[in-house]
Amino acid sequence: MNLTEKEFVKFLSKFDEHPFDVKIGDEVSHIGKGEPEFKVIFHEIPSMKELLTSTSIALGEAYMDGKLEIEGDLYHALNMFLGQMGKFSTDKKALKKLIFSSLTKKNQQKEVSSHYDIGNDFYKMWLDETMSYSCGYFKHPEDTLYQAQVQKVERILKKLYLKEGMTLCDIGCGWGYLLIEAAKKYGIKGVGITLSKEQKKKFEERIKENHLESQLEVRLMDYRDLPESGLKFDRVVSVGMLEHVGRDNYELFMKCVKSIMNPGGLFLLHYISALQEHPGDAWVKKYIFPGGVIPSLREIIHIAGDHQFYTLDVESLRRHYNKTLLCWNQNFQKHKDEVREMFGERFVRMWELYLCACAATFMNGIIDLHQILFTNGVNNDLPMTRWY
Repeated sequence: MNLTEKEFVKFLSKFDEHPFDVKIGDEVSHIGKGEPEFKVIFHEIPSMKELLTSTSIALGEAYMDGKLEIEGDLYHALNMFLGQMGKFSTDKKALKKLIFSSLTKKNQQKEVSSHYDIGNDFYKMWLDETMSYSCGYFKHPEDTLYQAQVQKVERILKKLYLKEGMTLCDIGCGWGYLLIEAAKKYGIKGVGITLSKEQKKKFEERIKENHLESQLEVRLMDYRDLPESGLKFDRVVSVGMLEHVGRDNYELFMKCVKSIMNPGGLFLLHYISALQEHPGDAWVKKYIFPGGVIPSLREIIHIAGDHQFYTLDVESLRRHYNKTLLCWNQNFQKHKDEVREMFGERFVRMWELYLCACAATFMNGIIDLHQILFTNGVNNDLPMTRWY
């Protein structure tokens, strides 16, 4: 083993909470105490400069390029390793443009499109029939992904305490399943907004298929345009969209939501959260969610209070998201050959790394998933006990 390789192994040796083996050429080094949980094989090692600039990008790209292989189960290895992400190196100055990207409407439209407009055919392969791309709700361990997504939407709609004739806005509506269910089961009228042309197209098809043209519509719209829209709603919901807003715009987001709400209305916010305010992972920002930032629970609660949003309920679904991601990865693995034909081997490795790494970070509590139910001002008309 040469000096460079020894330096590399020394860098990895700090990640010793769970024992593992590192193989470089014919040399195998053991890190940690006890039997190895997994083995990492390096066909080519990243430079120390790359590792210190961004450990996440250096190791992530090595896996994407086939320079790094995991012997055994990828999720298990990541679950053992990523609980130590606090030891990763990130040079924020060198990565400033990547980590702190522009919050302009034009740039955020581009960022959202880069992820969600990959193509409906791609997402259809590994999502469930509802086309829900957010955390499911598993009532029972044996629930299927489809059951979990149906149950998630049912739970959200119950929390919103909907009644026939009410109006509902879904900010970041995805492919529209939630609004369709709300219209069919509760008789509401709703508007969904999205920045994804592919999602809008599919949602419009679903509205016609379900004969809901008189109840639902979908608009290609930035949340910042809501105050000038003239729209007013009894209920507002946002599922998995806040992560794209950016830390400097959380207060603006809450103001925009408030501007379209009737007094006493309910607002359910479902989003990936964190214990503390971090700028986000560099590899995820570069390859998966450009501009994505994970809000902390406390900062959202704090901002909400400043705008007379009263917090009724907070629920964590962290382990539900871990299971959701493992289900997605299971589906993805079944369609790898098709995805490879569409996008190539590097994309396949990138996407499975994304799904397994996210599942591991949820399991390790690095990120969480919270649903918060707010009222716009005081509402004394709701039941005094939980109704879901």
